[in-house]
Amino acid sequence: MIPNSRLYLVFPTYRLTFPTPASRLSSLPFNGPRNEETDQHSMVQMPSSSLDHLSEKELAAKLDPELLPKHVAVIMDGNGRWAELRGLPRIAGHREGINSVREMIKLSLELGIQALTIYAFSQENWNRPTQEISALMALLEHYLSTERASLIEQCVRFRTIGRLELLPPSAQHWVRTTEKETAHLDRMVLTVALSYGGRAEIVDAVRGLLNDVRAGTIQPECVDEAMIQQYLYTYPLPDPDLLIRTSGETRVSNFLLWQLAYTELCFTPTLWPDFRRREFLLALHEYQKRERRFGRILSTVSL
Repeated sequence: MIPNSRLYLVFPTYRLTFPTPASRLSSLPFNGPRNEETDQHSMVQMPSSSLDHLSEKELAAKLDPELLPKHVAVIMDGNGRWAELRGLPRIAGHREGINSVREMIKLSLELGIQALTIYAFSQENWNRPTQEISALMALLEHYLSTERASLIEQCVRFRTIGRLELLPPSAQHWVRTTEKETAHLDRMVLTVALSYGGRAEIVDAVRGLLNDVRAGTIQPECVDEAMIQQYLYTYPLPDPDLLIRTSGETRVSNFLLWQLAYTELCFTPTLWPDFRRREFLLALHEYQKRERRFGRILSTVSL
């Protein structure tokens, strides 16, 4: 994303630039009530780039298969705002967002991406109104009951991470059923974060590790990063190579705090229900521009 303006912090040697947050709607028709705020949102345009004129097929063809991420994580943000800007109830944005999930799964399979992890419901989301939480849980159950066959057909393994014991019993049933029925599939792993918090995950990992230390199965001096990784919810998945967050927010919101240490971050102003195949392809192109050094020096420089 290339912002229209930048804010600068000047230090003696370095200048850091921070993009000014922005948001936009896609070209989907807008049928809600119009006012000054919605007009401003609909008129904001993304800056042009050398990829804008390319079709989705051309964008896919220009990707380097050797440089594609193996694991993509997504913070699906902007569902409620998408609905409100159209004069619809917030749950309508979440329903439309399911179509974006379908398209991401389909394109990930086409490109050979091995793992997709999506942030569906955070621990903090339990603070939302009871009516909205009930609607989201009902939507989760509907998704699993209707999409389970499609996941099996596409050889997608379904996993969940988070404190699932906090979910309603009916939601837990559908989650466990879908996990069990797809456990043998290996074309791609779809991980859904439910009742999830990154700090809570680290706390649970520490508790599990301490229990094993007390039991004498692990010696404290043997604890290292690799061992801690084994106690995280996501194990044995590799850490995400790319994190995408929609809706213009530029924070990770307590998502995969341990795993994102060396992840490339991509923030887009597109609201999640508008994030479809083309937006995903553009994010992958942005990822392929990055030089992933992991603390190393990849080119010769004078010191």
